[in-house]
Amino acid sequence: MRWLEYLIFLGVVVGLAAPVGVYLARVFEGERTWLDPVLRPVESALHRIFGVRRDCEMSAGLYFLCFALLGVLSALALFVLLLTQRLLPGGPAESYLTTPMTFDLAANTAISFATTTTWQAYAGENTLRYLVQAVGLVSQNFIAGAAGLAVGIAFIRGFARQGSATIGNFWVDLVRALLWVLLPIALVGSLLLVWQGVPMNGSPYTRVHTLEGGVQIIAQGPIAALELIKNLGTNGGGFFNANGAHPFENPTALTGIMALLAIAVLPASLTMTFGRMTGRPRAGWVLLGVMATLFVAGLAVCDQAESARPPHLAGLHVTGPNMEGKETRFGVGDSVLATVVTSNGATGSYNGMLDSYEPMGVLVPLVNMLLGEVVFGGLGTGFSGMIMIALVAVFLGGLMIGRTPAYLGKKLTEGEAKLVAFNIVLTPAVVLLLSALALTTAAGRAAITTNPGPHGLTEVIFAYASCMANNGQTMASLSGDSLFYNLTTGLAMIVGRFGPPALALALAGRFAAQGRLATTSGTLPSDTFAFGALILATIVIVGALNFFPALALGPIAEALRR
Repeated sequence: MRWLEYLIFLGVVVGLAAPVGVYLARVFEGERTWLDPVLRPVESALHRIFGVRRDCEMSAGLYFLCFALLGVLSALALFVLLLTQRLLPGGPAESYLTTPMTFDLAANTAISFATTTTWQAYAGENTLRYLVQAVGLVSQNFIAGAAGLAVGIAFIRGFARQGSATIGNFWVDLVRALLWVLLPIALVGSLLLVWQGVPMNGSPYTRVHTLEGGVQIIAQGPIAALELIKNLGTNGGGFFNANGAHPFENPTALTGIMALLAIAVLPASLTMTFGRMTGRPRAGWVLLGVMATLFVAGLAVCDQAESARPPHLAGLHVTGPNMEGKETRFGVGDSVLATVVTSNGATGSYNGMLDSYEPMGVLVPLVNMLLGEVVFGGLGTGFSGMIMIALVAVFLGGLMIGRTPAYLGKKLTEGEAKLVAFNIVLTPAVVLLLSALALTTAAGRAAITTNPGPHGLTEVIFAYASCMANNGQTMASLSGDSLFYNLTTGLAMIVGRFGPPALALALAGRFAAQGRLATTSGTLPSDTFAFGALILATIVIVGALNFFPALALGPIAEALRR
């Protein structure tokens, strides 16, 4: 039954990819859509207010500067709001805000939400006021998600255009991403969540007496406003510390599947958008096929690890799967599916404690993030990462046939090859160097309070991989709310947010300026099963060369010790 659930979910994602991908292409190419009569006047009004000129396109460098400027201003605004939140009206009551909003925690949280990482070194229900959650965090989920989608579309334009010095206008793309994509889906989805029982109120926390005679505090608030967009914008930061496992965030089977589809469908659809905008639809299907294959492989490994009896409990005659850290209402199937989807989708909206997964089970989300979330990925980020890997495959294939490497008629010359190489080494450089710093300093080791040895090493690598991938998932036994980790994880988030897009947009600008090579008998085909296999092999090789030693000392060593 679990595999039936997995395959149905994957089938729905693949089935929706084509129509949604075509819709995205029409939106960002300025073609007519069924929402135009309502949204075009709103778009024109916003352009007038903010002085945006639709006909004024940008170079790749200016496009990135606008993207970076928006991110910096967003982080600063949220930072100020977090530091002054005690002055804001509304709930929850002051007595429930037990986690102090220190300077470094505010900076880390502001960076986290402005970069779509939504890494949370705090529990939302006892740290933030309703207004901060509903205004500060929700607005960042929309803006940061839309900005990422805009960069992904600009990256695609680099392949679609010929002899062009521009790749679009960032502000135009941002507005269209908000109005035509995120806002309509989030509005409808949030209403469905309210219908399913997700609270949307400003009521005080409820104090109740339990049957055992104790007292329990039931937190609530404007939860539905945050829930859909946190997944749709590939953000993931939950209203509650328990995130997607909390019954107020995820009360029914329908809300669970809505969350996972919100994470996966838009990023998967960018492969179809790519195929349509470049005029090579089969190339888009090849990329989607590679993503689906990797998705199934991750499910297979994680499911096998979590569905088997935990080896360390064999002597206790315990039968059944590993249910430690999992909600009984989700079981292994829903938990594994959510883990694989969220770790592939730059969305840390977990519904189980990854720290309690078996070593080979936690290996899967860790590898997904280390590879740059090339399976579906975040809005724009995962797709550009997949294309970078495809360009490495093109380079290797070009060497094999003795011709200048080219992808979709775009030559991969020395300049383009350097950008691709920088992109490939950026993640291992940041993650492994920061992990080494954490493990060799007293401040870094102080956070490993519960699980030393290989498991502790995995926790540290997982934290920096999550922040670099702008994901936000965490192995909860790492005590991350400290000055050291707030600063170093914040650094990883910044590099992860701006480093890959800078390289991707620079590459897009170079490709847009090129012409398009004619297809000949010596051209390496990019829309065949063989090319898809070459991409898969390249992903495995690049991943192994970059990360296998660290993985061998972490989750693999822990698995062998059991």
